[in-house]
Parts: sequence; structure tokens; C-alpha cells
Amino acid sequence: MHQRSELDSGPWYRQPWPWLLIIPPGGAVLGGILTIILAVQSPNALVVDDYYKEGLAINRQKHRLDAARTQQLSAFLRGDGRRLELTVHGDKLKDAELTLEFIHATRADQDRSIRLKASGDGNYSAPAPVLPVGIWYLRLHPDDDRWEIRARVRAEEKFQARLSPEEF
Repeated sequence: MHQRSELDSGPWYRQPWPWLLIIPPGGAVLGGILTIILAVQSPNALVVDDYYKEGLAINRQKHRLDAARTQQLSAFLRGDGRRLELTVHGDKLKDAELTLEFIHATRADQDRSIRLKASGDGNYSAPAPVLPVGIWYLRLHPDDDRWEIRARVRAEEKFQARLSPEEF
């Protein structure tokens, strides 16, 4: 007959040692599954398919920024949650409408484009878009894209930004 020793005190699943050996690999398996789920469900918005064309576009952007510097363009934008008020300063500004792009720092699906109508003396206005709180890049330009000025802003319900041809 088999006699029970003092070391054999119960079934294996009631012992601490097997569990201490199972937990690290089990955690790694769960972490791997979670990583796969996140990778499949998350968009890869930061990867650009046409990176070569994007690189060529940088030279055109620099040309528009140089044109804004030549005209000494700058602007001040105020948003109160309902309206956007823009005041543009500079030489020879005769545009009846300007386009203001709100570019989200990480999510392209959040980007907005607003048409600002002139109200005289370099002032423009438009209804304010609904923007989630966060970091936004602003790009102001006319219809023919001959110049552009930019800013980086943390948008909240009320915000202000100074747009200029300087790099961020």
C-alpha cells in the first residue's frame, strides 16, 4: 500500500509553485493576444502610402511660406466656440475668401476645412467647427494657394492663435 508522506499534502492545483510557474507565460500569451487585437483594430493613419509625393510637396510648401514672408503676412485667430474671427495683416491682401484648415496632430479623419468670408479691413469670419480638445495645426491660404501661414494651437472651447509663415 502506498503511504502518504508529509511532502505530498494535496492536489497539485492547491500548491503555490505550479501557479508561480504558469503565471509568466500565461501573462505573455494574454499580452500577445491584446497586442494583436489593438494592431488589427487601430488605423495606421501615420503611415503615408505616397511618401515620395509628400516629399516633393515640401518644396511647394516652402515656396508658399516664402511668398507669405515676402508679403509680411500674419494673422490672429480667435475662436469662442460659436464663431471664428480672423484678422490678417500684410501687404496687398485682396482675397475675398480664405480657407482655414484644422489638421489634427495624429488623426487625419478629424481634419476640418473652413471657408472664411471677408468682412472688410483684413477681417474674416466663419462659424466655428466642433473640435475635440487637443493639439491642432492650422493652415491659412487663399484659393490659388500662392501663399500660406500656419500655427499650432491647443484647441479648447475658446482659443487664440497667431498664424505666421514661420515653421512650427
